[in-house]
Formats: sequence, C-alpha cells, structure tokens
Amino acid sequence: MEPVELNTGVYQLRQFRADDRVDDRPALVEAFADPLHQRFVPGITVDTPEAAEKYLAHRASGWARGERCSWAVASAATGALLGEVGLKALDLHDGRAEAAVWVHPMARGRGVAVTALSAALRFGFGTLGLRSVDYLHEPGNHPSAAVARRCGFTYRGADRNGVDVRWTRNRGSAT
Repeated sequence: MEPVELNTGVYQLRQFRADDRVDDRPALVEAFADPLHQRFVPGITVDTPEAAEKYLAHRASGWARGERCSWAVASAATGALLGEVGLKALDLHDGRAEAAVWVHPMARGRGVAVTALSAALRFGFGTLGLRSVDYLHEPGNHPSAAVARRCGFTYRGADRNGVDVRWTRNRGSAT
C-alpha cells in the first residue's frame, strides 16, 4: 500500500521524515524519553538518532506490507512533529483494524490526538472500507479514554486480565 498524506487544516498527517528539510528523529527521541510515554507505549526504545531511523523505516515498511498505516502528526504551520497516529493490525479482508495514537509531551492537552485520530478514522472507514476499528489502552490512562469517547468509540470494557480497556467504533458511527 502506498502512503498517503492527510491534512486536518491544523495538522498534517504525513510520513516520518529525516531529510535536509525536516528531521523527526530528535523529536522522536524526546517523546520516547518521556516517562509517561514509556508507561503507555511500552516495549519500544527510541533513544538515539539511529534508533529513530530504524523506527522510521519500520513505520514505512508497515505501509509497504499493508499491515499498518502510520502518520507523523505535524504542525501544518511549522512541520514540527507533534505525535503519531495509525491504524494497525489491518485486516482489509474482514474490514478491521486497531487505532494507535501518541502525542509528544510538548503538544499534549491541545486536542492533537482527537483531531489526528478522527482523520485516520475517516481514511480507514472511507478509503480503506473498514467496518470496525478497536481502540485499546491501559485502565489508568484517562486521557486515552477521553480520546476514545471524543472520537465516537463505544466502551466495551476491560479484558479478563485487566490489562487493556477496549473500545470499538463501527463504520457509520458519529464522531
């Protein structure tokens, strides 16, 4: 699948970049160094420019394999990296995916996640023809629960182990 860019008016959803005009690597290292980010995005270490480069390549390969649509969320005015949004575990045959979003510590509390995730959902339900998108988060992640509510997801409850809270949004649901 070829990557596409989305414009929300305030934010540009684009591929991660590391070129002579825009370099997202320093902002990725900053974001992944944040203790709150590490708590809610576990298992991924991006602590050097080289690790950030690998992260960019991994996200690009997700598009190429048709497994994940990932966008860097950037300021439309400055190009600064504000976070990431994506549709992962894509199953185009069954019309299902899982939403993923994180926001750089310096951009939290400004509605970045809701705006970016809403755009990704429009792409998923429209362009990709998805029927259902799940959204999972840790039980204590109240900001993430607020994003799910504001993006029109329906609360489904915690899994049996209490590890994740699940929300679902179906095509045609209001935002």
